[in-house]
Amino acid sequence: MNVKVTNKYSSLLANLDVDFIKSIEGEFTPEEIIMQFNNFFYNKMILDITAVKGYQDITKIQELSVNMDMSKVILLLDDSEVVNSPRYLSQLVSMGIYNFTRNIDAIKFLIDNPNSYKDVAQYHQLNNVMTVPETEKENVSPSSNTSSMESSHQVRIIGIKNVTEHAGSTTLTYLLKKHLEKKYKVVAVEVDDNDFVYLNDKSLKHTSHMDLQSFITLNYNNFDVMLIDLNSQGSESLCSEVLYLIEPGLIKLNKLIRQDRQAFEKLKGKKIILNRSVLNSTDVADFEYESRSKVYFNIPYLDDKLDKHHVLDELLMKLGFSRLDTENSEKGGKLFSIFK
Repeated sequence: MNVKVTNKYSSLLANLDVDFIKSIEGEFTPEEIIMQFNNFFYNKMILDITAVKGYQDITKIQELSVNMDMSKVILLLDDSEVVNSPRYLSQLVSMGIYNFTRNIDAIKFLIDNPNSYKDVAQYHQLNNVMTVPETEKENVSPSSNTSSMESSHQVRIIGIKNVTEHAGSTTLTYLLKKHLEKKYKVVAVEVDDNDFVYLNDKSLKHTSHMDLQSFITLNYNNFDVMLIDLNSQGSESLCSEVLYLIEPGLIKLNKLIRQDRQAFEKLKGKKIILNRSVLNSTDVADFEYESRSKVYFNIPYLDDKLDKHHVLDELLMKLGFSRLDTENSEKGGKLFSIFK
């Protein structure tokens, strides 16, 4: 079900042919909106921008973007000059807010057909930075199969995102970088959080979700691979592909389902990685049957102090990184031969 927060346009939104489970009307600070809906499950929020106190100050909207999942928010803009200025709209896109409109009739369409970055890229202004040429953008389109990267230079932008809490995206991003850098020019960047600092590797990068697009653009021609620890706010639409990490422990899975019963439905067709997993092949098959999902790869608990893990070579080969020399893996062959 959906929720709405209205003010100036409450009468217009009252006639919207959409089911709402909760509605509030008035002018609210970002903190008040966050508190109202922080632990409330909903599909989409229709947010009348005039309901945000001080909304013409973009930092008020930024406060919402840091504390809420803005992919669930459809922002109804007013007709003010400030809100419709190129700078304001560009800042919305930088925050990962892609679903905004001044047209009441467009709201229902956006509920079922949310925008991606591609749909709003024309509003995004990168100061003093050239946008990626269209010919290069074709090279970073999502890859559905394990295609070889040998024929021509193309940048793989791989996002890594936790689905269950603390599923290990930061450590896995770091370990994948260690494996890839022997054969590829690779950079690893963390969005918003700063956990990379504890890995004592000065080559690891950090950026905010607002500056992620700029980081990609500035570094696009310098690397073969970009690994992005997306955390909660990093935009998935900026990536060629995303690995969705699930730690398949009972408590974490039950917590995920209680928070969002459609969690696995939303992951259909995406690359699900079981991380820190103790499941064998039979268990994985049971997991797939019960969750009605398809597991892309199964990674056991790994010692992050080691430089080499054969199971990660297998994952990277499956992703299409064919330059990796699998013959020089750990002595003694596979550590976990059950993982395929």
